[in-house]
Amino acid sequence: MVSALFAQVKKGEEIAVPYIAYPIKMGKGFNAVQANCLTCHSFGYIINQGPQSKDFWAGKVVKMVVHFKAPIDKKDTQTIIDYLFKHYGNGKLK
Repeated sequence: MVSALFAQVKKGEEIAVPYIAYPIKMGKGFNAVQANCLTCHSFGYIINQGPQSKDFWAGKVVKMVVHFKAPIDKKDTQTIIDYLFKHYGNGKLK
């Protein structure tokens, strides 16, 4: 496990970092997500949660505001929750 720390690259050798595109779903509320959520983290954070319930998404948004002090505009909170549930939800309220 420590061997990766000692990996070396020869001078002038390029390192290729793979690009991974996240399947962002456009729709009503995306602008609120972009303005309030993507200023702090990538869309990958949202997608990596997997399909979740509306309560889960509401809890995540509240956690971001209360615990992480995310500067989410209060008028956008429900819009963000609705967007996340519609496009990344599992169809269950709880």
